[in-house]
Amino acid sequence: MFSKLTLLLIIIVGCISCSSVNKTYHPLNASDTNVLDSLLATDAALQPILLQKDVFDLQIIYTKIDRDANNKPHFTDYTFNENPQAYFYPASTVKLPAALLALEKLNEIKIPGVEKYAMMTADNSYARQEIGLDSSKAKDAQVSVADCIKKIFLVSDNDAFNHLYDFLGQDYFNRQLHRKGYETADIRHRLNISLTEDQNRNTNAVSFYDSVGKLLYQQQPQYNTSTFIKRNNKAGKGFYRDGELINEPFDFSEKNKFSLYDLHNILRAVIFPKAVPKKQRFNLTSEDYQFLYKYMSAKPRESKSPYYDSSQYPDAYCKFLLFGAEKGTMPENIRIFNKIGDAYGFLTDVAYIVDFENNVEFMLSATVLCNSDRIFNDDKYDYDTVGLPFMKNLGQLIYGYEKHRHRKYLPDLSKFKINYKD
Repeated sequence: MFSKLTLLLIIIVGCISCSSVNKTYHPLNASDTNVLDSLLATDAALQPILLQKDVFDLQIIYTKIDRDANNKPHFTDYTFNENPQAYFYPASTVKLPAALLALEKLNEIKIPGVEKYAMMTADNSYARQEIGLDSSKAKDAQVSVADCIKKIFLVSDNDAFNHLYDFLGQDYFNRQLHRKGYETADIRHRLNISLTEDQNRNTNAVSFYDSVGKLLYQQQPQYNTSTFIKRNNKAGKGFYRDGELINEPFDFSEKNKFSLYDLHNILRAVIFPKAVPKKQRFNLTSEDYQFLYKYMSAKPRESKSPYYDSSQYPDAYCKFLLFGAEKGTMPENIRIFNKIGDAYGFLTDVAYIVDFENNVEFMLSATVLCNSDRIFNDDKYDYDTVGLPFMKNLGQLIYGYEKHRHRKYLPDLSKFKINYKD
């Protein structure tokens, strides 16, 4: 349970949190071995949550990146309360591996024209299946894997993920991630749609067409016969079901699962593919990587198709770390390549942050539970007063350290300088 004093401190901290990314810099001693622990100890704004890290299900991973004379990156990982066995609901962060695997699967099909810009439709192949993709409208809307990936990174669209889920199939989704060594991946369901286990095991037939409507490739309906490992993941003290409060922990045992460290390493694999073992990489082309970098870091207003109104989708709409809930424009010198997730009070961000003006780069991932009453499905979560201020302050703390720390070799970040006007 959160104490009233703790909640008061968190709310105060959230209200006084400044909009600038230039927090007070606290230099560290040369003898400091765990940079993350030492940095966290210097920031009073973070203490209410840090001191009750287990109550908030808090986990943090910070990767310091140092380049050598050849611009090759070398990583030092620091963690705070990180535990691959501790459950948190990954929410939309599972869209990151979905996007990567969808591109990989297209490359494996190896049929001319079957690529990310090809029109894609799904048929209602399974009688009891509800699908997010309406096949009667798909051709007119020119739905494609590229469209889905854009929406996933720009505004974290749930339907876009569900389209890719159909294309991947539940078994392929999990099996491919496990083969790459991301063994904590346990993808069991679509997002924002209530289906049974059986319905989620089934995926619909998916077809790809060329620009004149000619069928290029059809994938038959898939059914996952694999047995999931039994889990016991419960949280909180109660939950609502059909409007009734049930006074017992909410059971997440059949919900999606992913460790923060595996998500962090998947991000590392797409940002720095040559720096990870071949087993952990995704089979992507150079053009795939550039496409991903563009939409992972683009602001919603920079997208022409689809178009997003900046009054509804501000620059930091999906950039929790460093910017929290800010509504204004982000500095032009900073770009964040990331994927966020928020559901059931769990708030997560997995990010690679760069500052081109100050030659700064680092990776930072964090998850925190924002549910002070410990009741799930009541739509009373503390994102605005707890989670987003914490994410903002944490990002600013690490950014402040990175901005001032000495680097023997400055990074060449030209690879990540992208023309967003195309």
